[in-house]
Amino acid sequence: CVPVLERVSGLVFNRDFYAGYSPERINPGDKEHRVTNIKKVTAGSTPEIADLVDVLYNEIITVGTHKASSIKVAEAAKVIENTQRDLNIALINELAMIFNKMGIDTEAVLQAAGSKWNFLPFRPGLVGGHCIGVDPYYLTHKAQTIGYHPEIILAGRRLNDGMGAYVVSQLVKAMLKKRIHVEGARVLVMGLTFKENCPDLRNTRVIDIVKELGEYNIEVDVYDPWVSEAEAQHEYGIDPIEQPKPGEYDGVILAVGHDQFKALGASGIRSLVKSGGVVYDLKYILPAHESDIRL
Repeated sequence: CVPVLERVSGLVFNRDFYAGYSPERINPGDKEHRVTNIKKVTAGSTPEIADLVDVLYNEIITVGTHKASSIKVAEAAKVIENTQRDLNIALINELAMIFNKMGIDTEAVLQAAGSKWNFLPFRPGLVGGHCIGVDPYYLTHKAQTIGYHPEIILAGRRLNDGMGAYVVSQLVKAMLKKRIHVEGARVLVMGLTFKENCPDLRNTRVIDIVKELGEYNIEVDVYDPWVSEAEAQHEYGIDPIEQPKPGEYDGVILAVGHDQFKALGASGIRSLVKSGGVVYDLKYILPAHESDIRL
């Protein structure tokens, strides 16, 4: 923005006007970690402005701030916070694919590994939202402009972006094993938001599942009590149903871990599928023996 401001205003940066920066740190749907009790990174275009910005944020941030040495450092910190999470989830997603082929329950493995004090508690799944699935591209784009081709970061992105197609392939295999005719089958996708217990649809990767199911000519209903029907239609051309009817579906995919879905329990969710139908639990909402497939 600074070059634009200079050009339009005729003012000189760091003489006539200055810049402050503090990256967003907010977790939608999180009632514990809110703006005031998440430590804020601050920065300014000069040491004096950095102090000014830091004092300003300390007026509302009760847990304090971290004053970075430059705006670039603050920006880089924001990008790698999300890149690190993206790569950790990609690793677990790849492990889940391996364990699925080996017939090993991924959640059981993660619980066992989690008994070690320094094992990081990541879980496999879809990686959407406006930060984790987006920010790594800012870093990789910049890296490429300066002549470096990042490998690990882009590999993680590719893997996470392919999870929707992987989920559908697993569902279709399970349906075929149960001799369910795939073309024309009815599948209920439970959840559309990018994370549980919030209405945020930005960059949700559940849409990848919906589109991939359509490639098999499967009839898809999407149910999510958190979303605005108008927003779902505007953003993705999806008309969520108001309430699923019992016994209507050949398959159910638990795509988002909303509390409302957990409250249904195994019997409530199982009642939505026809006899012999497939329940795919992406979010470990159900006990292992209550679902037909888990990620």
